[in-house]
Amino acid sequence: MSGNEFGVFVKERRATLRLSLRRFAEAADLDPGNASRMERGLVPPPEHQEVLDRIAAALELSKRSANYRQLRDLASSARGHIPEDLLSDPEVAARLPILFRTLRSKPLDGAQLDKLIDAIRKT
Repeated sequence: MSGNEFGVFVKERRATLRLSLRRFAEAADLDPGNASRMERGLVPPPEHQEVLDRIAAALELSKRSANYRQLRDLASSARGHIPEDLLSDPEVAARLPILFRTLRSKPLDGAQLDKLIDAIRKT
């Protein structure tokens, strides 16, 4: 995926469903022009959970699915936010400053970042 992962994800899912941009926008209650700009990364993903839920419903994503979580995560990261469900976990929130200090003090290359992510997943 590119720098516009959210838009690419939405467009690819819409294509998989063979859903035209206009039909998708109508199903998600979005302006077709804004939906197009969102897919192309010209406007950021919506901030409001209600709008993301409408997009997910139009893309036939179950709220319990990994694709639904990915949609929310991509929207959060595109806006520079940490997903709310992670912030609401006290253990994760308490460890975020350590992660931030590590990333600031020692910029990591791709392999090092992958290693850090694997280590985080194992804890």
